[in-house]
Formats: sequence, C-alpha cells, structure tokens
Amino acid sequence: MEPRTSVIEKRLKNIKRIIAVASGKGGVGKSLVASSLALHLAHNGHKVGLLDLDLYGPSSHIILGIKDEFPAEEKGIIPPTVHGISFMSIVYFTQEKPSPFRGVDISNIILELLAITQWGSLDFLIIDMPPGIGDETLDVIRYMKTSEFLVVTTPSKVAMGAVSKLLKILIELKKPVLGVIENMTMTDSSFIKQEVKKLNVRYLGKIHFDETLEEAIGNADRLAETQAMKNLTVILMEINL
Repeated sequence: MEPRTSVIEKRLKNIKRIIAVASGKGGVGKSLVASSLALHLAHNGHKVGLLDLDLYGPSSHIILGIKDEFPAEEKGIIPPTVHGISFMSIVYFTQEKPSPFRGVDISNIILELLAITQWGSLDFLIIDMPPGIGDETLDVIRYMKTSEFLVVTTPSKVAMGAVSKLLKILIELKKPVLGVIENMTMTDSSFIKQEVKKLNVRYLGKIHFDETLEEAIGNADRLAETQAMKNLTVILMEINL
C-alpha cells in the first residue's frame, strides 16, 4: 500500500470542500477560471487554497502575478499566502524550467505534492487540473476522494468532444460534477448547452470573450474588475459559491 496515502488524508482532513477545475482539453481557459474562482472566494471572506497541478504548463502564478513568494518548510511545505490565497504549484520546484515528466513520474509528483503540503484549515481548496484525461485526473479522483468537479469548455465542437469524454468518466465514477462553464463565447449559439444537457449535467452559463482580459493578467486587482470576472461571479452564484 502506498504509505503517502494516509499522510494525504491527514493533510486534507481540515478542508471543507475541494473543487477541481478541469477541462479534458488545453487552451479553454481552465487556469484562468480556477484562479478567478479562488480570488472570488477569498474576496468573499473564505479561507482558500489554490493548487496548480498542471505539471507541464503551470500558469496560475502568472495569472495572479505571484512573484518572489515561496513556501516555508516546517514538517512539510507551508504554502505562501498571496491575495488571500494559500498557493502551491509545481513551479516552486521546477523554477520555470521545462518538465518532461512521463508515466509513473507524474503520479509520484502528485502524491508528493499532496503529501508534503500543509494546507491547515480551509473552506475551499481549488485545484487547477492539467488538461486531458490522464494519470493526473485519475490520481486526483483516487487520492482526493471528496473532490467536486467544475468543468470548462469553449464553444468549439472539438473542445466539447474532449469535455464530453471527461464528463462521461466522471459520471461513470460517480464523482460530483457542479456543472459546465462555457468560456470565451462570442455568439449566442446554444450548441454547448444542448450537448451538456444530453449528459444530464448542469450547464452553468457563459463567460463572454473579453478583449481587456489579457491586459489584466498578472494583476489580481484588475482581474477582479474584468467583465470576464463579472460573468464568472454570476455563474458562481448559481451554485452558491
């Protein structure tokens, strides 16, 4: 039996809710949604953690403008608190260098991150999941048993194809799915909404394409004022977040 499993259970025992933001495909704005969700919850007075598990392209630290903040070591790793968020990322260990992980290495890294990180008491732990449906997703399901999934797609039929596969796996494994967010929309098409409803999953709404968003990346205060963040806030109210 993997000895770190019992350690992980202790690390997570004082976290009320774990929400994994997933997509099934890269490039849909998953990291932005995860980071914005963490900001939204922190601004509303919750104790929040954000774990960037995208081992190949971690970007939450870029989105939130986290620089020169590092974990402390004390019987494990204590995440730094930035913008009211306890933040942990693989980037603290790779130092922005390319990380060609493969196979069993991926599971070991996730296990190690979960085992060494001391979150303490949190209302929410938000997980920025890697794209795709691979070892990372299955490891989160296995080792973070209470995780709920918030799924992100774009209006693209290609993106929705990948998201459909992810949703079917989550449904088959009986994992709670909070719903699907349609990101970067530019039209009033109902295609995604119809596809989501075919799977009996809740369609949460649209985040419209925001031309000002790129300029707000790296500045948490400006990010909170974007139209995209306002769209997300309305969506989150629908699920009481």
